[in-house]
Amino acid sequence: MSPTTTGTPRRWLGLALIAAAQFVVIMDTSIIGVALPDMQAALGFTPESLSWVFTAYVIAFGGLLLLGGRLSDLFGARRVFLSGWIILAAGSLLAGAAGNVAVEIAGRAVQGAGAALIAPAALTLLMALFGGTPELPKAFAVYGAAAPIGGTAGVFLGGVLTEYASWPWVFYVTVPIAALVIALTPMALPAIAGQRGSVDLVGAVTGTAGLAAVVYGIVRAPETGWAAPETLIALGAGAVLLALFFFAQARSRQPLLRLGIFRAPQLGAANLAQLLLGAAWVPMWFFLNLYLQQVLGAGAFAAGAALLPMTLLIVLGMTLVAPRLLARFGAKALIVAGFAFLAAGLVWLAFARPDGSYAVDVLPASLVAAFGMALAFVPSLGTATGAARPEETGVASGLVNTSYQIGSAIGLAALTVLSSAIAAGGSSAEALTGGYAAAFIGAAVIAAVGGIIAAATLRGRRAASTEDVELVGADA
Repeated sequence: MSPTTTGTPRRWLGLALIAAAQFVVIMDTSIIGVALPDMQAALGFTPESLSWVFTAYVIAFGGLLLLGGRLSDLFGARRVFLSGWIILAAGSLLAGAAGNVAVEIAGRAVQGAGAALIAPAALTLLMALFGGTPELPKAFAVYGAAAPIGGTAGVFLGGVLTEYASWPWVFYVTVPIAALVIALTPMALPAIAGQRGSVDLVGAVTGTAGLAAVVYGIVRAPETGWAAPETLIALGAGAVLLALFFFAQARSRQPLLRLGIFRAPQLGAANLAQLLLGAAWVPMWFFLNLYLQQVLGAGAFAAGAALLPMTLLIVLGMTLVAPRLLARFGAKALIVAGFAFLAAGLVWLAFARPDGSYAVDVLPASLVAAFGMALAFVPSLGTATGAARPEETGVASGLVNTSYQIGSAIGLAALTVLSSAIAAGGSSAEALTGGYAAAFIGAAVIAAVGGIIAAATLRGRRAASTEDVELVGADA
């Protein structure tokens, strides 16, 4: 995809809007955590149904990402980007104004649907702005850094808003951001022409429903049990629907996901790297937050603040360090090294003590893990997006976002089961710490496997010029 002719200042404003999309999409998954007890009291959630405030968003987001990518290719990325923000703002207003459980869950699902349109369109727009330019690695770095900032800001803002305002504001805070992005988008982002074609309705229904069923089964399994009928039915139905999806894609003239896209060099390996990054990183962040609050006794505000050094390192690593190393060593070396640092940091976290301290047991290990994430995320994301045909950038963007989200859901669900089994229902600091340590070791194994697979499947060479890294190591 050739770069847009948009002027340089406006192009960087466009990048700011694209980064805002990544920031908000991730923030909306984490900002609700601190507010859940207040929401439960106000709306009448049962302990069993409260998880749906999170699950509804994840299912809609993960299930609709591929469709969002296809719509971006067909109708133009800017148009779909704007539509996603409008839907996200509407869902935020609905969730904040909810007076009962059903409306709250519906609002969260609408938010997820909006995010599923925004995320793939944002990556397509990034490629339109910076593809084929020397600034592409830097643009990907800014985009990638917005994710951990959004996750940390969600925890931090959730605590502030719940304590000093009220729980609906964890949803309302998205609305002014959406309004600003919608107002600035026409002047800052290029109007990409859509392609001729139609939406593959069979593929859209089977693919979306199949992914939604799989995500539902994975997310619910820690609560209901992996052998429970509800879990088995959901996973079985998801498997059947996804099989039908791939069968339909193989026969369709205008498929939602052209299966030949996986023959693109590096695309499959880079998507697998993103899946395993999500499976290792998100559980680490989740259990680290629990360790800070439930073992070390930090409040919600203090726990969010404790994650800020890790976020700052990721931002600096993605924007300053990773692009320079990428230009010198190529994508494969950074991805493998990133997985290695992430695994090392996770193993270090597993030695956290029940009577430990933030400075000794959390800070140094979390910084090592964060540095690994900063190295691996940007080149794997850029490789997965840049390996596709220009006319399939939206689908490739939806695919890589789906890989990361599915990996996150699988990793968190599996390691939650492992942590619960080791803790054996205990609530003492020793029992909880033992469970969290097991989760950290499990995540370290996932990261180590990711590094081994990346080393075996990604093609590697040393990049010697700017042109070598224009696609963030897409052919490195």
